[in-house]
Formats: sequence, C-alpha cells, structure tokens
Amino acid sequence: ILIQNELGNPSVPAMPMDVCGAGSQGMIGYMFCQSFRNVFAREGLTDREATCLVTRVEVDENDPAFANPTKPVGPFYSEEEARRRMAGTGETWREDSGRGWRRVVPSPDPRSIVDERAINSLIKGGFTVIASGGGGIPVIRTKDGALRGVEAVIDKDLAAERLAVAVGAEVLMILTDVPGAAVNYGREDMKWLGTTSVEQLEAFEREGHFSAGSMGPKIRAAVRFVKGGGKQAILARLEEGLEALEGRAGTLVVP
Repeated sequence: ILIQNELGNPSVPAMPMDVCGAGSQGMIGYMFCQSFRNVFAREGLTDREATCLVTRVEVDENDPAFANPTKPVGPFYSEEEARRRMAGTGETWREDSGRGWRRVVPSPDPRSIVDERAINSLIKGGFTVIASGGGGIPVIRTKDGALRGVEAVIDKDLAAERLAVAVGAEVLMILTDVPGAAVNYGREDMKWLGTTSVEQLEAFEREGHFSAGSMGPKIRAAVRFVKGGGKQAILARLEEGLEALEGRAGTLVVP
C-alpha cells in the first residue's frame, strides 16, 4: 500500500499510515473470512460464520519508541533520495542491510484493544472473529478523550497478547514458519524447546537467544500472556497448529 502511495504521487493524495493499516487489515481480513467460510461450508458447519473487524489498538503517546523509530516500512531508495526526503518531511530513514535506504517508524507497545467490546459481542454471537490484523491500527488518546491515529506499526505478536487477554482466552497460539522457539538457533548445538516455564524462557531471553527482529517479540508475548493469568502460550509451525494445541508439537510456555 505504501508503494501504491509512492506510485500514485502526485496525482493521488498519499494516505497516512494509520489509514494504510486499516486498508491492509480489511483486505487480508476479507481473505481470511472467505477461507473460513468456505471451510465451514465444506465441513457442513452451516451455523458457523466468520467476520473481520478493523481493530484499533491504543498506545501511549509518551512511549519511548516514538523517539527511536526502528520498524522499516515501504520501498527501498538510494541514500541521496532518502536524505532528500528526510530533509523535506522530517521522516527517519536508515540503511537496510546493503539493500538501500528505507523509512523507519516507531513500534510502540500496545496498551489495550479499543474495540474489545465489539469483538467480545461478536464472539458471544457465535462468530469466528478476525481482529487486530498486522498489530492493529495504532491510536493515542488525547487529553479530551478523543482517539487519534499515529504513524507507527505495532508488533503483531504483542498485539495478539493484548487481544487474547481482552477476550479471556485460556491459550495464546502464535504460528510461524519454524517448529517453535530454540536456544543457540542456527548453530550446531541448537535445541528446540518443548514445554518450558516462564522462568526458563526469561532466562534464555536474558542470555540473548531470541532475536529482536524475529522470535524476540513472540517470546515476550508468550511470557506476558502466561504471567498475566493465561493457562499456556504456544509457539509452533503453521502446519502443526493442531498437533501443538494437543501438546504434540511446538514450544509450550507454562507458568
């Protein structure tokens, strides 16, 4: 969507990032709804229905992340073009692993799910709800109580933890493209973690086993959920979701 913004300029006014996030949620949510609905029909579950709710997530306007943007977004540009844009817009751009320069935006910690009541009402009504896609739309609450969207990206795993708490879930399952969490990842002595306590996981995190850009947020989300009263958190490969829920695959995080 950000690339579409760039290609449409100046003929089409660019959309702000919170609006882009809403559009992304809607498009991907629609695809999920279609897939769920088709599976329900195929399995004869005629009383089941899925729906998507474009979700707002409140963040703190004083979050330190706003002073240190780290999340890369949008297309790559040359250093010359990036510096020109920084001078003209006040945006922050950084070199990205030799591939060019990209804009970086804040990634503040999610505080609460603004649309919690609506989501719970839909669940009670029997709907399978797709919500908080991509971390949700980041909004701040102004002094007069109004909500205002901000240029930021919330980590999707941390937002999922907030959502799980909001709906009273017993289990938080985070699905990814690896079998679970591991210590010494990528080394000869790598070890996949099975059932692991919060205390053990926090110790591994302090030792630097989980990368900030990949497994780190998933670990933090799992730890927060279980410490906050959740029964268990699961990290597993997408294809092994059912097996993980039954305790036969993945990393199971327990108190």
